[in-house]
Amino acid sequence: AHHFEGRLSWRAGGAGIAAGNHQMGFTGRPTLELSGAPQYKGDPARLSPEDLFVGALSSCQMLSYLALAGRAGVTVLAYDDHAVGTLAIADKKMRMTEVVLRPRITLAAGADAAKALALVHSAHDICFIANSVSCAVHLEPAIVTSA
Repeated sequence: AHHFEGRLSWRAGGAGIAAGNHQMGFTGRPTLELSGAPQYKGDPARLSPEDLFVGALSSCQMLSYLALAGRAGVTVLAYDDHAVGTLAIADKKMRMTEVVLRPRITLAAGADAAKALALVHSAHDICFIANSVSCAVHLEPAIVTSA
């Protein structure tokens, strides 16, 4: 088992959009400046828990993919994702109902595009963040080979 720690800090005194502003720190790394989502009167200049949720899924998918591609000998030149999460009421609770990941993966010339595409789905199967959430996570990958 591995353990991961974060330290959250909030202090009274903020008003308006700053009322929910807080910091999240992780030992030896930059502190994150957080707030509620703008839809909930949070500070739009700061990340929200919703942003972090979507970002964690996107990042884990990419890291899982790059690990598998490296082992399979698929040379990836670039990986870009446009991830979108949907927050809605489901089962009488506000929750993330789905996240759509749209990775655009650029391969080296001559790389096996079919293998690269199959690895997207294998990466999803081993992504521990995707395996830890209850919402649907959909993949809409695009594989591009460089000229």
